[in-house]
Amino acid sequence: METSQINDPRTPPGTPSAGCDVVTVPARQGLEAVDILRRGAGESVGPVLHDDGGDTLGFLVPPGTAAAWDVPGSTCTQTDGRGPTQAPEPPVKGSDWLLPPGEADLATDPTVLRKALGEAARTIRAADSCR
Repeated sequence: METSQINDPRTPPGTPSAGCDVVTVPARQGLEAVDILRRGAGESVGPVLHDDGGDTLGFLVPPGTAAAWDVPGSTCTQTDGRGPTQAPEPPVKGSDWLLPPGEADLATDPTVLRKALGEAARTIRAADSCR
C-alpha cells in the first residue's frame, strides 16, 4: 500500500485525495478481525466504522480495492473518489467510528484484512461448534 501527502491547505492532514473504498462485514466477524489486526506483529488497522444498529463494521481500505474484492460474506463498495474520506465526522449517515482517523493508520491493507477476516471466520466457526 502506498500513501502520499496532500499539500492542499483545504484538505485535512491524513485525508487521501481519492477517498477510500469500504469493506463491510457482519459486526461479529469484523470485531474479531479488528482484534486480530491489533494484536498482529507489524499489521495495523485503519479507521473502522460501525452502524448505529451494531450489525456491521466498515473497514476503510485504499481506493480501487473493490475491483478485486472477493471475500465471501463481505462487500466492498467502490467510491471512485466520491466516497468516504477520513474526515473527523463519520462519512456515512447512521454510523460512528469504532477506530477513528488519527487513532489508526490511513487505511487497512486489503491483503492483511482478507487474511484477518478469514482467521476471524474460522475462530467464530470453532467457537460456535463448541456450543
